[in-house]
Amino acid sequence: MAAGLSVADVQQLPAVVDVVTAGRALGLGRTKSYQLARTGGFPCRVIRVGKSYLVPTAELLALLGLDLHSGTDHGGRDHGRRDHGGRDHGGSTGRQPEE
Repeated sequence: MAAGLSVADVQQLPAVVDVVTAGRALGLGRTKSYQLARTGGFPCRVIRVGKSYLVPTAELLALLGLDLHSGTDHGGRDHGRRDHGGRDHGGSTGRQPEE
């Protein structure tokens, strides 16, 4: 199974994504994602286009409690990018600007 998506990854997705990508953001595998989409059990709206199942990214973000274009969730927690050493690569620094 492919690794899940980080908050930063999810916030950089296009307007719609395939059901497998949406499932990865939710911690679901490919088979389970398609199964839920086919049976109407996927936790957010799925759009059927031909043989494809697409999920609106805005609805996926709302389900996850994330803002569309910011580095914080609706609780105001910072989800800026950090490397494996914990160094900040975006998001809030937590400091007030100097005057």
